[in-house]
Amino acid sequence: MSLLDVFHEILLTTGIVAFERGQIIMILVSLILIYLSIKKEFEPLLLLPIGFGGILANIPLAEIAKLPEIVFDPNTQKIIHHIGGFVGQIYGFGIESGLFPLFIFMGVGALTDFGPLIANPKTALLGAAAQLGIFTALLGALAMTKYLGFDFNLKDAASIGIIGGADGPTAIFVASRLSPRLLGAIAVSAYSYMALVPIIQPPIMRLLTTKKEREIKMEQLRHVTKTEKIVFPLIVLGICILLLPSATPLMGALMFGNLIRESGVTERLSKAAQNELINLVTIMLGLSVGSKLSADKFLRWETIGVLLLGLFAFSVGTAGGVLLGKLMNKLSKSPINPLIGSAGVSAVPMAARVSNRVGQEANPKNYLLMHAMGPNVAGVIGSAVVAGVLLSLVPKMM
Repeated sequence: MSLLDVFHEILLTTGIVAFERGQIIMILVSLILIYLSIKKEFEPLLLLPIGFGGILANIPLAEIAKLPEIVFDPNTQKIIHHIGGFVGQIYGFGIESGLFPLFIFMGVGALTDFGPLIANPKTALLGAAAQLGIFTALLGALAMTKYLGFDFNLKDAASIGIIGGADGPTAIFVASRLSPRLLGAIAVSAYSYMALVPIIQPPIMRLLTTKKEREIKMEQLRHVTKTEKIVFPLIVLGICILLLPSATPLMGALMFGNLIRESGVTERLSKAAQNELINLVTIMLGLSVGSKLSADKFLRWETIGVLLLGLFAFSVGTAGGVLLGKLMNKLSKSPINPLIGSAGVSAVPMAARVSNRVGQEANPKNYLLMHAMGPNVAGVIGSAVVAGVLLSLVPKMM
């Protein structure tokens, strides 16, 4: 082999000649996600790992995102184990198995104070109303398949619909079970809209409420005892076990995390769930989700459909919570500011902060944060319940 042939072979192993146009496009998209996470601080804890994972997934020849697989070689009559790329191994362990979303829910439970919901249980209705976006997007996906030529089946539609709950881990959990091929688009859509809560929600909230409604002051919440906080996760889990066992993986992880927080005797476990566990899993979750941003999986018309449906679902969920808040204010003896209904989506605690901010724009002395936390944490429970319903029913309907 001549020296020129050697140089030619070396050149063929470089990214210079191996890059395809789609890979370059997806690397640019991944860089945009990294820019938004750093410069605009849009959900940086997840968008930055997702963006970096997207870059790794589109590096030619490296096969960093290649999944582990077992292949039978007919020539040698042996089974060959391919370990896959390092991000592919993380994906197989944590996403395909559904472990990472459950670990995230455990950490969220340890970070969450259910006190505002316990003090004002009727705000759970606002969390339920915000799930309207999930079913709207589900029907929208089926309509796009029938009338616009998209290729979404019922499992795809259910996975896309969960974006409307603004709950990234739940969206990933459902998509990994029902529609793995759309996981990248669904995850990016869910976390992008979670990050854009301060931009998307306020115009909808102002459109659907009057200034007088936004100025409404709510009565101070009652004190919630330690016993109530300890019993609450056990009661919720018990109800879930009896009525919707398919939701217990998510609900069980959430309530376990909350119980170790409120028990007062497992401070080390609570702190580990709030910090080390959730931080480590967030890194691996982001990288493995980013691995689904490879050009061959992401650059499809279905991705545009997912992004549009996700935005529509999130907007409908926000509107549903606000409108029910208006109705409850008219029917309730105590005043209810409709703005807290927008916090019924699961973006904790960002959606509650947005409700408080918009309320203070109308009345600087109006403090809605703790009131908005009730529907906000109810939204987390609500999205988990809806996920359980979809996981239980959709496979049987196919």
